[in-house]
Amino acid sequence: MIIQILGTGCPKCKTLEANAVKAVEEGNIAATIVKVTDLDEIMDMGVMMTPALAIDGDVKSMGKVLNKDQVLSLIKESL
Repeated sequence: MIIQILGTGCPKCKTLEANAVKAVEEGNIAATIVKVTDLDEIMDMGVMMTPALAIDGDVKSMGKVLNKDQVLSLIKESL
């Protein structure tokens, strides 16, 4: 599983990334977390508001900082 954090590196993006790391650790999920900062790549995925979270290339959330439990829930739905 590949979890992508889409954003340019703003504080909200960093918080979402930290929450994703916690969710993966807590859920004992085998996943790679990738930070996507290239605006062209972000827009190619259809994201107009950051931060955004994608799982295996499928955008699950945009424009919100999800907490650890919300991220974990999205991960479990995608298993």
